[in-house]
Amino acid sequence: MEILKNRKIAILTENGFEESELISPKRALEEAGATVHIISPQKDKVRAMKDHEWSENYSVDVTLSEAKAENYDGLLLPGGVINPDQLRGNKEAVKFVKDFFDAGKPVAAICHGPQTLIEAGVVKGRKMTSFPSVKTDLLNAGGNWVDEEVVTDQGLTTSRSPEDLPAFNAKIVKEFAAGVPQH
Repeated sequence: MEILKNRKIAILTENGFEESELISPKRALEEAGATVHIISPQKDKVRAMKDHEWSENYSVDVTLSEAKAENYDGLLLPGGVINPDQLRGNKEAVKFVKDFFDAGKPVAAICHGPQTLIEAGVVKGRKMTSFPSVKTDLLNAGGNWVDEEVVTDQGLTTSRSPEDLPAFNAKIVKEFAAGVPQH
């Protein structure tokens, strides 16, 4: 299935991302034919968390300072508790996220990932989901939070947790394929 052939997808992350929420969607996107780049403020490697413990290091393909939203067809924001908190405090990361919304490109976020979307000011009026502890933050930012495994609204796809990865992965492949013009 090469539904995403000629598509480039950015995964924006910091140290402390939930390992499965980056690795599983990345694999699904690549299996669908996409080129996927891990983008981070970190220069060479980012470190994952698994079951609340530090886990593996993963290579950074493009540093955030060199990345441009215009070079990508979609954006994925994995969760984890530390990762989105670091990203939302980084002006360059917040701008990178906002640039995808300004260009009308599809974006996906899982678990705590939507916290970065709040800082980018892009959740108001959108139906979305997240890890339950992020619900009040999304509601306060004007989002319409629902408790569903995967939600898509205006090109934004969100899910609650690693348990939702099968549905999330299937949906983001479809959304990244539908939301981007053919090259």
